[in-house]
Amino acid sequence: MPKDGRDERLGTVTRKTNETSVSATVNLDGGGAYDVSTGIGFFDHMLEQLSKHSLIDMTIKADGDLHIDGHHTAEDVGITLGQAIKEAVGDKKGIRRYGHFDLVMDEARASVSLDLSNRPFLIWDVNFTVDRLGEMDTELFQEFFNALAGAAGMTLHVTQLAGTNNHHIIEATFKAFAKSLRMAVETDPRAADALPSTKGAL
Repeated sequence: MPKDGRDERLGTVTRKTNETSVSATVNLDGGGAYDVSTGIGFFDHMLEQLSKHSLIDMTIKADGDLHIDGHHTAEDVGITLGQAIKEAVGDKKGIRRYGHFDLVMDEARASVSLDLSNRPFLIWDVNFTVDRLGEMDTELFQEFFNALAGAAGMTLHVTQLAGTNNHHIIEATFKAFAKSLRMAVETDPRAADALPSTKGAL
């Protein structure tokens, strides 16, 4: 249970198509515990970083058509995880809503800003110089974040500010996203029961 005495904010979503079967469970008030298996080792590593540095407990299981490629798995994990986050956030009362983090990893630097606005949009300015990292096509990272932002109702801007090592670039990106997401979903003690909008709805 969170320290403020509220119930834990949980979200669980299962998505099954002819291409994939994906389940995701998140606890926004966790400690960064994870259990991830997508069949794509490098993707698992990035999702584990996301859980660890956001302090969001995540269980993600995916069984996809990897005999074709990783596209459907990456996209459907993004959709399912985004839906689980949206479910866990709930009516958005009391959350900070916005998050931003500028993170370095050796020579790489990534900046992520997000708004849990219910207006999904992705700006992606990340450039890779290789086609694959492990078994993961690098172009699929954009597909993952686009699917996640859409399903979570999130405006998301991701910018690479520096970097030459592709592993460092994408890991810095996931960690910056994790820290931004942690900030956005945290409860604001000065407005714990207020909706963070003058519209009266998000």
